Amino acid sequence: MYQYQQTNRYFAQIAGGLEETGVEELTELGATDITPGYRGMYFNADAAALYRINYRTRLITRVLAPLLTFDCHSDQYLHQTAQNIEWSDFLSPDSTFAVFATVSDSKINHSKFAALRLKDAIVDQFRDATGERPSIDTRNPDVWLNLRIKNDQAVISLDTSGGSLHRRGYRVGSVQAPMQETVAAAAVRFSGWDGETPLVDPMCGSGTLLCEALMHYALIPASYLRSSFGFERLPDFDANLWKKEKETADSQIREIPAGLITGSDIDPEAVISTRRNLKALPGGDAVRTKQADFRMLEIKDATIICNPPYGMRLRRGEDMAEFYKSLGDFLKQRCTNSTAYIYFGKREWIKSLGLRTTWKKPLVNGALDGRLVKVEVY
Repeated sequence: MYQYQQTNRYFAQIAGGLEETGVEELTELGATDITPGYRGMYFNADAAALYRINYRTRLITRVLAPLLTFDCHSDQYLHQTAQNIEWSDFLSPDSTFAVFATVSDSKINHSKFAALRLKDAIVDQFRDATGERPSIDTRNPDVWLNLRIKNDQAVISLDTSGGSLHRRGYRVGSVQAPMQETVAAAAVRFSGWDGETPLVDPMCGSGTLLCEALMHYALIPASYLRSSFGFERLPDFDANLWKKEKETADSQIREIPAGLITGSDIDPEAVISTRRNLKALPGGDAVRTKQADFRMLEIKDATIICNPPYGMRLRRGEDMAEFYKSLGDFLKQRCTNSTAYIYFGKREWIKSLGLRTTWKKPLVNGALDGRLVKVEVY
């Protein structure tokens, strides 16, 4: 038996700033005994909960199933020990796979070298047994494997998600510096928006926040458009149980009232991208979009969630401080009785808004250590 089969314990990777909320979501989806770890959390789950978490989580990046944990002081021992795994349980010579490794405080001190030695062990096992070998595909492999070596202890895991879960599948059009899907989902969750007020994104870019708001309200599973998962490669995968979990989640999808969610952007290409992305989702046609400068809009009694330009999407020649001051003026003068949740990829610009914030939450968007701020307008 592999380690995950003995313990029913997995590891969920998550972006910085989302750990506490990630625990809440994992609990809602059936995980138990959740404890913090480096860049994520460990949790227990039966097979049904594992499938459910991968299909429905909006915040988790990927879920790893540990196959083997062992002391690892050399690359030779890594290669030797990795061959104790029966790799034909997960792969065939016709399959493709990729190994992603991280190392720290260990005698093996280069992640790419560690990944190469694990790859060699897998390939050598197949070649010795069959004369054939699976191929490497680092973009879209059949099986994603993870190797973590810390303090000379190695963990080899299978990625049950089959690649990062932030890739929802709806983003067919994009603009420069789009918001990561899991971060947008977190912003919607932090807002507490429940559909009682209209939701507006006046700087929608390619529409990531609008898509995540639609999925949130309509109860569309975050991985609804995903065609396969890594857990389908586990030797104890239960196809009937997975089918039942998927059908249960899909049966809860509901319609969204037309106009409940709206968005706009000054860039016509951004609006075109937004519409294309929304169209990929059930109910996307009910989300209204238009080309407009936010400064010309009137928004009342609404929930506003937006990811303003932070230098990368700003119009040429426009001053950053002046831009954020105009955003603050817009909220004060044109957004009566509304609550705004604004993501600042560069938090030094928060003060330029010129408004008192109710709270600020750390929220990492790729390489940006940003802040989501709440502003109440009366």
